[in-house]
Amino acid sequence: MLHWRLILGVLFVTVIAVLAYFDFGSKHPGLVMAPLAIGATWLAAGELVRLFEQDSQIPAPSRYLVVPGAVATVIASCAPMAWSVAERAPMAITSGVVGRVGWVAIGLAASSLVALCAEMLRYRTPGSATTRLALAIFAIAYAGGLMGFVVQLRLLRGGPWGEDGRWGMLALVSLILVVKASDSGAYVVGRLIGRTKMAPVLSPGKTWEGAAGGFVFATIATLITFGPLAAALGCEIDRNFPSWFVGCLLYALLVGAAGVAGDLAVSLLKRDAYTKHSSTWMPGFGGVLDLLDSILFAAPVAFLLWIGRLVGP
Repeated sequence: MLHWRLILGVLFVTVIAVLAYFDFGSKHPGLVMAPLAIGATWLAAGELVRLFEQDSQIPAPSRYLVVPGAVATVIASCAPMAWSVAERAPMAITSGVVGRVGWVAIGLAASSLVALCAEMLRYRTPGSATTRLALAIFAIAYAGGLMGFVVQLRLLRGGPWGEDGRWGMLALVSLILVVKASDSGAYVVGRLIGRTKMAPVLSPGKTWEGAAGGFVFATIATLITFGPLAAALGCEIDRNFPSWFVGCLLYALLVGAAGVAGDLAVSLLKRDAYTKHSSTWMPGFGGVLDLLDSILFAAPVAFLLWIGRLVGP
């Protein structure tokens, strides 16, 4: 399994790096990487339904409702790209509430209403409709809504972030690097010196010593991201050193901690479904949810820290 993990890991990193390279130089930020977000959402939503189907005690929602709903939410979050391509963007699209998280909310609201209408149409006898509806909306919000925040990070532009989208790329990269550095640090340090279990029931391998190591790795990744990498992308951070350094520390702590919580959240779903992996088609990884769990959970936290100006210009 280790060799498959290495092979697929290199493949995933290469694909993301190539797409990011072309997306960074594009006139329309986010457009090149949008299909990756949509495809990942499609697979993640399907895996969530598969987890629900493992438990025969609960009525699982229809994947033909959940998957399109999650994808529609992500597509809605990509709406500002359409105005970018048309080269005419109403003020409400590029600034204000709609330009930030409003499109994610619109996608979630529309998908939830469709799910509710579908349950009304299929209703025959009492006892299962509410559970199916709740699981459907949860899956749509988890796979689609959280991915919508990943998209919104890439679309940060206008005002202090300029108009060319370079800050949006830095925001997206900061999320991925910090979360994955935290994961790697926690794994390495936990294997070496981990003793105190963090969540023995949900994830027996996680330790507090590993979490401390993850914070150290996340901090290093944050300092590199908002230092040399920001300069390489042409993002000038006009902050004094204490403000910049404290911002980096808090970003590493909060985004890294959110990533750990995301990992535990998917562990909860898998254990509750009596299964070890969300899917079996990726040897060494388990499934798309196992790849995205920490990133999805940390995305809204990273987004709030960016628009709150804890980090950035």
